[in-house]
Amino acid sequence: MSILARPARPRAGDLALVEPDARAWDGFVDAHPQGSLLQRSAWGALKAEAGWRPRRLAVLAADGSLRAGAQLLIRRQYGLAVAYAPRGPLLADDDAANLLLIDGLTRIARGQRAIFLRLEPNITEEQPGADYAHTWLLLQGMLAERTIQPRSSVHVPISRPTEAIFAGFSKGHRADIRRAERNGVAVRVGDESDIPAFYAIMQSTGARAGFGIHSEGYYRAAWRLFQPRSRLLLAEIDGRAVAAHMVFADAGSGRYLYSGADEAGLKAGANHLLEWQAIQWAAGLGCERYDLWGIPDALGRAAGADEAERAALERAAQADPLLGVYRFKKGFGGHVVRYLPAYDRVLIPALYGLARRRIG
Repeated sequence: MSILARPARPRAGDLALVEPDARAWDGFVDAHPQGSLLQRSAWGALKAEAGWRPRRLAVLAADGSLRAGAQLLIRRQYGLAVAYAPRGPLLADDDAANLLLIDGLTRIARGQRAIFLRLEPNITEEQPGADYAHTWLLLQGMLAERTIQPRSSVHVPISRPTEAIFAGFSKGHRADIRRAERNGVAVRVGDESDIPAFYAIMQSTGARAGFGIHSEGYYRAAWRLFQPRSRLLLAEIDGRAVAAHMVFADAGSGRYLYSGADEAGLKAGANHLLEWQAIQWAAGLGCERYDLWGIPDALGRAAGADEAERAALERAAQADPLLGVYRFKKGFGGHVVRYLPAYDRVLIPALYGLARRRIG
């Protein structure tokens, strides 16, 4: 059920729009090749705590199966709204189902007085059919735009023996993991009672690195809503937490979303050891890959560029504040991927420019 080949054309009467309950929806997301953590119902519930309203819409076939769908997040302000599908929609292998879905999402967005509808498909540029999906969405009158979610990432293949995963790490990363173990860094699995310690580390990291963080309640809700496919890992030295990761898993991928470390944790290599533990956890759940999330997009663009353009993009990436993050992530032996852009359907043209800048 993915737009990976030129689609067939079923009769329009074979399809209907439905709003599935959370259980049916999550089963569809988990089985779909484009399924993502950000399309599961728990992500909608998490974002509801931050002021978004989730709506799920799917295309039902005559045989009772769901063919395509999207979880839409809607945020209202001053009588207007924006409508956004993070890592969605999940597209079918036929035009009729996809067109019915996009039209349905547009109707929902118009009904909420949304200024625009934004889609961010969970399709990387390297996938077969990515060019077809891109062209098809543009032909529906959508505008290619900057993504809200990271456009470029590093994916580590983990559906292989533990020894092979570890051997794929850089020499420096393997040494840092072993050094952390020798220096007495101990990793334990946390529970809800450890959220305050995790949040304190996040506050310290945000202040040092100059980035914003969520509230303690947000992290608590994220851990709780995704159980048992969320994991809080704490690295301790002499019983004191010096680093922590909160990681997640959907049906196909482990996801590295939230982490922090204090100075002692950085010096001890605690983050390297935590990441190794998180990768093993995701592999144990049967995930095929571990998604290390965002890196400088110039490096994602460089991965598919010719030699001259690649050199220019790599030079540009040297000034990106995420360059150090990229070096940390690339050392785990993955490959750089770049997702398709966002696609906007403009519904109130006079306000689109302002709304686009604010949401970006």
